[in-house]
Amino acid sequence: MRTHAPATAKHPHDDAPDTAAAFTRLAALPAGPERHALRQELVRAWLPMAERLAGRFRNRGEALDDLRQVAALGLVKAVDRYDPERGAAFESFAVPTITGELKRHFRDHMWTLHVPRRVQDLRGRVRAARQELMQTAGTRNPTAADIAAHTGMTEDEVKAGLEALDSFSALSLDAELPGAEDGYTLSDSLGAPDPALDVVVDRESVKPGLRRLPPRERQILYMRFFRDMTQSSIAEDLGISQMHVSRLISRCCTRLRDQALREQAPAAHRPVDRDAA
Repeated sequence: MRTHAPATAKHPHDDAPDTAAAFTRLAALPAGPERHALRQELVRAWLPMAERLAGRFRNRGEALDDLRQVAALGLVKAVDRYDPERGAAFESFAVPTITGELKRHFRDHMWTLHVPRRVQDLRGRVRAARQELMQTAGTRNPTAADIAAHTGMTEDEVKAGLEALDSFSALSLDAELPGAEDGYTLSDSLGAPDPALDVVVDRESVKPGLRRLPPRERQILYMRFFRDMTQSSIAEDLGISQMHVSRLISRCCTRLRDQALREQAPAAHRPVDRDAA
């Protein structure tokens, strides 16, 4: 019976070009047109590998063309820094260099919120652990304790990583909330300054001055500002002239304002109360 040898798995870079001799020659060449041309030739030869590495980071919020440019930049750095005398193959040096450039691009340019590098690393570990648990253990929604047991991290580290999962990108304030009706958006859930707070401060500031006013002047202010009566109506109700009502209101408001400012000012800068004197 005829048997077949098992097929060996193909290395992802088995189609890598043989450029060992070219790199040795590049290291020996002085700066000049010949060295520049050979350098460009090596970059073009390894560009397909760089583009394959860029493809691993697709569907993460960045355009593939931009990722390819970042990977090409990493490839150029790898070509310039590679030392063939160390004995290692170029791809063993270039792959981590290009991958590191891609990860650095996501870390420095793609986060909506600034997150410390340590927390970004925790996010990556937590994200990978969640995917592994969901695929292997069948856990639909792993808890922080599950992830901590799986990775050897503390639960506090896992919680920090989980919080960072939502920090990579941000929702628009005009985005509708899940399950919301009638187009209820995120901006609708945000609070706003309460204008009544300033009224509370002003009201509390003038209370002591109001207590010191004569009864008739307190009554006039109450009728004008709380009952919203006109000056002519107040004058008719109290049996005095409208001009007198106007002068009383103006004098009372000025006194209340000055007293409130005087009580809020430091003692050394308080004006003399001539009325009290």
